[in-house]
Amino acid sequence: MRFLSRPLFLATLTTLALAIVSISGMALFPRLAQAQPASPKQHSTLPITMLTIGLYSVNAEVASREADRQQGLMHRTSLGPNDGMLFVFDENAQHCFWMKNTKLALSIAFIDESGIITDIAEMKPETTENHCPRRAGRYALEMNQGWFAAKGIKPGAAIRGLP
Repeated sequence: MRFLSRPLFLATLTTLALAIVSISGMALFPRLAQAQPASPKQHSTLPITMLTIGLYSVNAEVASREADRQQGLMHRTSLGPNDGMLFVFDENAQHCFWMKNTKLALSIAFIDESGIITDIAEMKPETTENHCPRRAGRYALEMNQGWFAAKGIKPGAAIRGLP
């Protein structure tokens, strides 16, 4: 028969007690005991940057990786009044957007390499209609629908603070 040292015995006893509490908790709260799979609707924490458009400030989540750009604002149910998502692309091109699995009505500003808005489009939720800029660009900024119009922001406006 082998004896445990006092510290090892206490550690073993603690582990056993935690296991019993855990099992008891599962019996009392069976829903908590079920493994919850990661939902595709969960969003990773994206970096946030402060953008300035004229007199207005925007808190923009930055989607610069392919996976983040593909996810975009899908499955979100709300967006703060001055919050948005900035899509940053590696290449200067005509990047098109659609609203599949996006529950929010959004406005999108397409932005060229120098930070000038080239186009603004209104996008309806849950649609697969393509929204494309007329010119190549490196950025796109999605905001709540009507945000740009309400602020009087039109193509030709400059955005400061782009990464």
